[in-house]
Parts: sequence; C-alpha cells; structure tokens
Amino acid sequence: MNPSRSYGRAPDELRPVTIEPGFMRSATGSALISMGETRVICTASAQPGVPKWLAGKGRGWVTAEYGMLPASTGERKQRDVTRGRPDGRTVEIQRLIGRSLRGVVDFVALAENTIYLDCDVLQADGGTRCASITGAYVALALACERLLARGDIVRTPIAGSVAAVSCGVVGGVPELDLDYAEDSTAEVDANVVMTGDGGLVEVQATAERTPLSRAHLDELLALAAHGIEQLREIQQQAIAAGTAAAT
Repeated sequence: MNPSRSYGRAPDELRPVTIEPGFMRSATGSALISMGETRVICTASAQPGVPKWLAGKGRGWVTAEYGMLPASTGERKQRDVTRGRPDGRTVEIQRLIGRSLRGVVDFVALAENTIYLDCDVLQADGGTRCASITGAYVALALACERLLARGDIVRTPIAGSVAAVSCGVVGGVPELDLDYAEDSTAEVDANVVMTGDGGLVEVQATAERTPLSRAHLDELLALAAHGIEQLREIQQQAIAAGTAAAT
C-alpha cells in the first residue's frame, strides 16, 4: 500500500477499472468505462456506406470523435460548438483513437459499412484518451457482434484487441496509470497503446524536466504491458457479458 497514491496503490497497480457494456441501448455497441474517477461513455454507431474515397472497394471504415462535457474537469469547459471548431487537443486525441482501433479491424470483413466511435468524457481525472481507447474497443466489438447477428456482415471484422494506459515517472519512481495529480507533477508522462499480443500501436512520451533515459523508457513500457494485460481481461469479460445480454 502506498498512501501517497490514489487508492493506496503500488507503483505497478491500475486504479479500479470497470467497464459496463450496453450502457447506451440506442447505440449499435456501447460501454461506460471507469478508471478511478475518470469516466467515459464510448459508443459505436454502425451505418451502411463508406466515405466517397472508399466507395465501391468492398471495404468498410472506422472513425472516431472525442469530447469532454463542460463540467468534466470541475471548472466549466467551453463546448467546441460554441467556438466553431474543436481545439488542437481534441483533434489529436480523436485521431489517436481512430488510428488505434483501425489497427485491429479487418475492413474487408466489415464490408461497406462505417462504424463511428464517439468517446464522451463525463469526468476527467487523468488518462481520458487511454480510457477512451480501452472502452471504445469494447463498444466496437459489441457493435460488430450485432452486425453479425443481423446478417449485415458474414464474419467478425475484429482481428485483435487493443487497449491503452498511461504511465510516468513521478518523484523519480516509474508509476502506472497516473491520475491528474500525478500527471501534473510527473517528470515524464507517457501514453502507451498496445495490442493484445503485445504489439505497440503508439507510444506518446514527454519529459517535462529531465530527459527520459532508455532504461526508464523500457521500465515504463514494461509497466504499460503489465497494465494492458489486465485491461484486456476486463475488456473480454465486458464483451462476453454484453454479448450474452444481447441474446
């Protein structure tokens, strides 16, 4: 137990994680993910047709959008629609989510269908992009199960699993799954996206005060792999529960 970390966690422990599948009955697939105090609604909406540049090629498409509710950080955040455009952080995160999920999709199996992934942050306490990727995978998998059940596709387009977790160096100690207080004081913070078989999809790492050593990077990647293995188990349990509830 470490009293200085939220939930008294050891450096290699995740915050409490839950994924509630089928949270939005109106969506093709959905999940509410909670990682500590961070909560994100992830929905997958399947529609026939693809962007014009893909039309007639017999392939589907997956794209993502991300947003934070005005009160998600305590101090009210202005909605993007009132500014007329999303801010740079929003664009960067939704591109990351889309890239991460497309990496485990067989677009031929998806046929000419588009799945829109929407990740809406209800409450933010660090790691919102990682929670969004992890929850969006569950929503995507459930949406594909529904497409299969309806006969819209003939085999699953899910070619693997993907999840993401944050990690960093706080007070000289490598730690897994940073909350906001840790992230805001970390010497190094990183977001790691990995597939279920251990492949790296993306690593975003920033040294705030001191350069990141190769040894610390290796340690952070090992921490991330440890956390993502646990997240994968939670994802699979949520998908199984959501599939069972839908039958």
